[in-house]
Amino acid sequence: MEAKSVHALAKMQSLSNFANTEVQYLFTDIDDTLTDQGQLHADAYQALWTLQDLGVTVVPVTGRPAGWCEMIARLWPVGGVVGENGAFYFRYHNKKMLRHFVVDEVIRLQNRVRLDKLAIEILQKVKGSALASDQFSRLMDVAIDFCEDVPALPQSEVQRIVSLFEEAGATAKISSIHVNAWFGSYDKLSMCKIFAREELGLDLERTQKKFAFSGDSPNDEPMFSFFENSFAVANIKNFESQLNSKPSFVASLEGGQGFVEIAKAILKK
Repeated sequence: MEAKSVHALAKMQSLSNFANTEVQYLFTDIDDTLTDQGQLHADAYQALWTLQDLGVTVVPVTGRPAGWCEMIARLWPVGGVVGENGAFYFRYHNKKMLRHFVVDEVIRLQNRVRLDKLAIEILQKVKGSALASDQFSRLMDVAIDFCEDVPALPQSEVQRIVSLFEEAGATAKISSIHVNAWFGSYDKLSMCKIFAREELGLDLERTQKKFAFSGDSPNDEPMFSFFENSFAVANIKNFESQLNSKPSFVASLEGGQGFVEIAKAILKK
């Protein structure tokens, strides 16, 4: 296993201990980080605008599908969006939608056939699971719903879904609502590095202090491990025992209200 940095192994601290005044870019998860019970409330959305207005560029990094990301990149106060757990980024800039995919269209279509077949097999084996309602909008992955629109499955069944995907050679990650699976070695962090290089002209490895990340679940671990300025909303504590890499700082509130706390901590200059 890859060695963890000191900050990734450290005990999660209160936001009151965060003191960096150099953050200019915030990568953030969406579901249960910006949202509460599946909805984006006014306070969290206003926090996005406040961050932008005060010079902090927000880039959502999500497991949500391409169809959602098109809208988010175009309509939200963000500098771009990384979607489907790192499969691509979209950026609406100078009245033009820019799209970058980790693989070409031929491979995307080949993987789509393999994933769809695998998903059917898993749904038959894990009773009570379902395709995510947003699956029709996805280009690069498959999402199995275990609690968003279906009665919550026990953790053992969620882990079984992951195991079945992995046994078939797919990468599988658990979010707060879905198991997302894809073929390929990419993740949220790898695409964030590409976004920073291609769209911002920055090397994440060398400019850590300018960046931060906020999240809430195990599929955010690559980000928690990498970013010195890593945050989580309070509901991360539901997954604490599953985390090998933990965020450096944790808000006192859950979901969107926790994100509002994180935004205020970043803007405290």
